[in-house]
Amino acid sequence: MSSSVNVANENGVAVVMIDNPPVNALSFHVREPLYEALAALRDDATAKAIVIACAGRTFVAGADITEFGKPVQQPELRAIVALLETIAKPTVAAIHGTALGGGLELALGCHFRVADQGAKLGLPEVKLGLLPGGGGTVRLPRLVGATKALGMIVSGTPISASEAKTAGLVDAVFDGDLLAEGIRFAREMAAAGGPFTPVRERNGRLAETEPAAFDRQAAELAKKARGLEAPLACIEAVRNAITLPFDEALAAERQLFLKLVSGDQSRAQRHLFFAEREAAKVPGKDPQRRKIARVGIIGAGTMGGGIAMAFANGGFPVILLETSEEALQRGLSMIEKNYAVSVSRGSLSEEARQQRLGLFKGSTDYADLADCDLVIEAVFEDMAVKKQVFGKLDAVARPGAILATNTSYLDVNEIAASTARPQDVLGMHFFSPANVMKLLEIVRAEQTAPDALATVAELARRIGKVAVVVGVCHGFVGNRMLSARGAENEFLLLEGATPSQVDKAFTDFGWPMGPFQMGDLAGLDIGWRNRKARGLTAVVADTLCEQGRFGQKTGSGWYRYESGSREPAADSDVEELIRAKAAALGIARREIAADEIIERTLYPLVNEGARILEEGVAARASDIDVVWVNGYGFPIGKGGPMFWAGLEGGARIVERLEHWHERTGRPIFEPASLLRRFAETGSWEGVDC
Repeated sequence: MSSSVNVANENGVAVVMIDNPPVNALSFHVREPLYEALAALRDDATAKAIVIACAGRTFVAGADITEFGKPVQQPELRAIVALLETIAKPTVAAIHGTALGGGLELALGCHFRVADQGAKLGLPEVKLGLLPGGGGTVRLPRLVGATKALGMIVSGTPISASEAKTAGLVDAVFDGDLLAEGIRFAREMAAAGGPFTPVRERNGRLAETEPAAFDRQAAELAKKARGLEAPLACIEAVRNAITLPFDEALAAERQLFLKLVSGDQSRAQRHLFFAEREAAKVPGKDPQRRKIARVGIIGAGTMGGGIAMAFANGGFPVILLETSEEALQRGLSMIEKNYAVSVSRGSLSEEARQQRLGLFKGSTDYADLADCDLVIEAVFEDMAVKKQVFGKLDAVARPGAILATNTSYLDVNEIAASTARPQDVLGMHFFSPANVMKLLEIVRAEQTAPDALATVAELARRIGKVAVVVGVCHGFVGNRMLSARGAENEFLLLEGATPSQVDKAFTDFGWPMGPFQMGDLAGLDIGWRNRKARGLTAVVADTLCEQGRFGQKTGSGWYRYESGSREPAADSDVEELIRAKAAALGIARREIAADEIIERTLYPLVNEGARILEEGVAARASDIDVVWVNGYGFPIGKGGPMFWAGLEGGARIVERLEHWHERTGRPIFEPASLLRRFAETGSWEGVDC
């Protein structure tokens, strides 16, 4: 029929094959011939049953996201599903790979669903700031029950084929030739005879819903939404499936979808979806990747152990190197403990734990790194120490091995220059805990070879990281901007705010926690050590550190922590210290509003991002957004600092920065030239924000 949809008759079973690589998205050029094919087959007496299947590596993995927010070209998905529900003969969706979003909604229009045992099924629209717009919130509860559907839709997390079978979403799971099994299944259903009931008419699972249990689950999920609109809309839509007639619930779902798709939050989340795919791309010709089969990690402390776990979780054999047997065993024991915790929580099976632990080999001899394809240094953040490590590596690593440093701030060019192979050296800045946090800054040094960069960018995906390629400067993209964001923190305190007031302004904005609570979590001694190395001071924070108040690990920092608790409590001693320091500096304290806190912390954040773009440290404004959402907790519903700048208004940001620059004289408030241009054009380097 078309290049994207073909129909074949297999002895009375019509096979409708969708072929729209790479993921069979339901673009208009797929929907149109698909609708025509199904309409013709509905009245085709030679077809006793219909199987919808997909070519390539997956079933329909969703809608075409590039069409969102644009005028809808008919037929849309809802019309195709409605057509499916008018077909009297059995219809079967044969699912392999993933059936996500619109793909699963298409399958929900069929009478039956069969799946390959490796298939995943889900409705992840919430991750784009949306809800399922093709009837998913109304049909899924009719198959799996309202509470199961609510959890799937609000989390957006796919489930396995076996779980889908248990839940009632899938009718059969096969191991083998899925298409052949799907045709056989359809033929058996046709032979058994009808009538075949559309999902829209199956109300039995809805009747089983316990209102009190549903309300409790909905309240818990709403609490976790943290200002995001889509989870709340998903809850409302699933509730409508229970309380309203089918067509009314379907119409309400559509109205909620249209409201979300036109809103800033969904625009922001869709921006991030595409930004993550762009961030790891290496500019220029795509080079051939180097083979990475074995990984070495130098340093078995918190960072080194976490990095080692990230690679083991990805299936890579890991050699973990330490300077002493005692330090090595301490590191390996911590890794075992972390995996044991995962088993106790049910997030990891005992079999998987044993398999991952079997990938580790401990060593205190650099010679054992000789057959590694990638070696990552994760030692103390000191240039002399790191250069010494790379000198040793240079002597033992095989030719072509990639040598990476996990530095957070230091000059990767200087580290690379300590070897005879600077083309093989780059930065891999993991975020703590490295086995959990998604972000990986890949730092491109002046002589880093393109194939080394491309190899590590691809490797990041294999270990579940979101990679962003950045250039060399102090702190790279994330930590350099963090310094700008935090430059006013102590001034805000000295001038009249309290740590809890600043933190509340941040959490109200949408951050998971504020800068002072985050400082206590990370450890105030880290920043103190970094300031001393650079000859900088912070009158309040330095005093807290001199008093041994390093945060949660010592029971006190900016806040006080009761024994064993992670909950911060305001500390009158800290507030008295702040007042005393302000008085000593002759600073008159005053009331500081939340708007001022945001202006003096987040506007400089955007401004530093503009400087980073000007200098070419980041290739795209969207790369900066990916760094800040995935590594620092910038609210996903605001799309990252550079996207948010467009929502906030570049002219306003420039005007307020100029105000604070005139008032304080501090360079952090001097608007970058690119920011001024953004205020006029609304774009960063041609990237529409």
